[in-house]
Amino acid sequence: MREVLTKSMVRNIFYGGSLFFIVIFVGMTIHSHGHIVDTSTDREGLTDSVIEGKAIWERHACINCHTILGEGAYFAPEVGNVMSRWGVADDPEGAYEMLKGWMQAMPTGIEGRRQMPAFELTDEEYRALADFLLWVDRIDAQGWPPNDAG
Repeated sequence: MREVLTKSMVRNIFYGGSLFFIVIFVGMTIHSHGHIVDTSTDREGLTDSVIEGKAIWERHACINCHTILGEGAYFAPEVGNVMSRWGVADDPEGAYEMLKGWMQAMPTGIEGRRQMPAFELTDEEYRALADFLLWVDRIDAQGWPPNDAG
């Protein structure tokens, strides 16, 4: 003989199953957050200069053209791992010089060509932006973005 589910049995299965999966989801979210904060973020390296560099990044809306760890526009190169690609990830002074030289060497005023705006940053702003990009480069992004080309 076949057993028929009553409305209350179906309701209990629905609520019990929903509660079970909500608990699983919350547990996985907490575990993931803890993993990301503990292993992927360089909190000790988050200096005032890095924070100022991020403010410069945001103030000049760099994300409108560049991606950073795959997030942003795809108009200009990915910069999440740019310091490693340039070979200056372990050299803050070299990173500053490379970034400043690269930004100042970008052509402007050429019609029909993608071009980087001339932001006219101070040396302190170039240094802070380089520090921010060095900090981002140290994030354990588990191989993301897959961009090894310079």
